[in-house]
Amino acid sequence: MKNVLITGGSRGIGAACVREFAKNGYRVFFSFNKSDEQAEKLCSETGAVAVKADVSKAEDAGKLIEEIHKYGKISALINNAGIAEQKLFSDITEDDWDRMFNVNIKGMFLVTKAVLPDMIHEKNGKIINFSSIWGITGASCEVHYSASKAAVIGFTKALAKEVGLSDINVNCIAPGVIDTEMNAHLNNESRAELCDETPLGRFGTPEEIAKLALYLTSDDASFITGQIISPNGGIVI
Repeated sequence: MKNVLITGGSRGIGAACVREFAKNGYRVFFSFNKSDEQAEKLCSETGAVAVKADVSKAEDAGKLIEEIHKYGKISALINNAGIAEQKLFSDITEDDWDRMFNVNIKGMFLVTKAVLPDMIHEKNGKIINFSSIWGITGASCEVHYSASKAAVIGFTKALAKEVGLSDINVNCIAPGVIDTEMNAHLNNESRAELCDETPLGRFGTPEEIAKLALYLTSDDASFITGQIISPNGGIVI
């Protein structure tokens, strides 16, 4: 049985990934930071193992991997943990900036660095990093978020080149507007406008993104690496 680690797995796209991978025969581990109740419920539902960890801290990232090693090596990593925030650039504080990059970039760096030795030793592995369409196009009032998600893209491309000879695939999913809690702040008017701007006329679902992540970790995707795949309903083409 293959082991997969999904960071930020208690809600939204992360939780959909937990369900999808569990349903398809993986032994699933996921990290969470604050959503204790959701994590417990998801474990009961799927049989996954949850580990509470702040992935932006090296100590927590190390303990996360140690816990999983009790069950074996990690063959697939889904770097999903992330935060978002809307603010005028003039209102972004240094703390806002640091927090955004600590979670969205440093956390990905720390967990990947801890997992990679397993994959290099086995000469096999799949890494999926989550960015956003705003990492591709930029978003007004989300400069720090857009910059952090653009960094995910650069990280993915560079690491794919570095570990390709170890038969490790590194890809990036950059979703469009997905119907999750992260977009719950949108009012009906904003939601309607975004749907109107999207050729398919709707938001994406977490389940659609999870199925893409599952595909990218499968043998069918063995010749795909260093790619930025953006399931966005056509809002960015």
